[in-house]
Amino acid sequence: MRTIFFQGATLYSEMGKIENPLVCLTNGKLENIAEKSADNNKRIDEVITFHEPVKIIPGFIDVHIHGAAGADVMDGTLQALETMKQALPKEGTTSFLATTMTQSVDDKIKALKNVRSMMSSKDSSGAEILGVHLEGPFISDQRAGAQPLKFIQKPSRELFNLFQEASGNAIKLITMAPEEDDERLVEELLIEGVLPSIGHSDATYKQMKTAIEDGFTHVTHLFNGMRGVHHRDIGVAGASLLHDELIVEMIVDGIHISPPMVKLAYKNKGADKIVLITDAMRAKGMQPGNYSLGGQQVQVDATQAKLADGTLAGSIIKMNEAVRNMQTYTGCSFEEAVNMATINPAKQLKVDGQKGSLRPGKDADFCVVNDNLDILQTYVKGTKVFG
Repeated sequence: MRTIFFQGATLYSEMGKIENPLVCLTNGKLENIAEKSADNNKRIDEVITFHEPVKIIPGFIDVHIHGAAGADVMDGTLQALETMKQALPKEGTTSFLATTMTQSVDDKIKALKNVRSMMSSKDSSGAEILGVHLEGPFISDQRAGAQPLKFIQKPSRELFNLFQEASGNAIKLITMAPEEDDERLVEELLIEGVLPSIGHSDATYKQMKTAIEDGFTHVTHLFNGMRGVHHRDIGVAGASLLHDELIVEMIVDGIHISPPMVKLAYKNKGADKIVLITDAMRAKGMQPGNYSLGGQQVQVDATQAKLADGTLAGSIIKMNEAVRNMQTYTGCSFEEAVNMATINPAKQLKVDGQKGSLRPGKDADFCVVNDNLDILQTYVKGTKVFG
């Protein structure tokens, strides 16, 4: 057991706020969290003193990220995944779903096998890969966005099983267009414990109601890559706002969704039904320039990434920036914004027994932030990986 005294910090735990916390770590878990007192003063192994107000919060969980620091999941190399794992703690992300995109079956299988190899490795450090978010190819060609049209396919049980086998059963979430699901793939996903998500979909409201009845509970990047709200048919976006059964991902970079629309979504969904994501591509953390995404050239400036025709091609936002923006755009509390990037995604992935909040028995995944939500330190399973 190792005990760290975070002098001058406030820790946000399931039990409430703890000032000047003593954090006891054992085998990557939180053994105990307590306020420092005379009774436990002798058990301190390390003292970390801060000279500005800081908060200790759960590590962020990004369920939708393609790349960062020049690397992309679809590169299909261990080096690419290692680069992402080392880069993400700098923004407070301690775990993530390696997210694919619509590509050839062979390229998809290569990327999935690569994720499988990385997840089975004992030598890697940094942010933890919790599994795969399979974005595409089971999407609508009417709402493809930056997903290459030529690789889009109808939802297929056979193809899903091929992908799942290649990943070593690591696929945890699938973005798909429910109106295209003639084979009823959603039924198999629910049996296998894979989270089906509505995205890149041109579904009508009637089709959305059917999808909800069929068991869809998650929506991929709300407002982006979907049929929008119309007063005669509220489509995917409107149904996502209306139905409490649906938890929605949001890219809160001020570009993918305007700040007033973010506030509207917050007012409709509430803090417990929003999951903040980055949907970041390889240019995150890099200089402006030209980058590739699924074989397509992407032009990146200081704030956004676009294809040559102006289509948004993922984001370059960091997770701590998304949390900060959520507070700014909506007026939500600090705790609410943090929950959208921590316990909410953990619940969706059914890992909230281990991650997403700070209490004894859970993984010691946490970060230290200042009042501006700058990341000062990040810990993954009790090991400091940044700061």
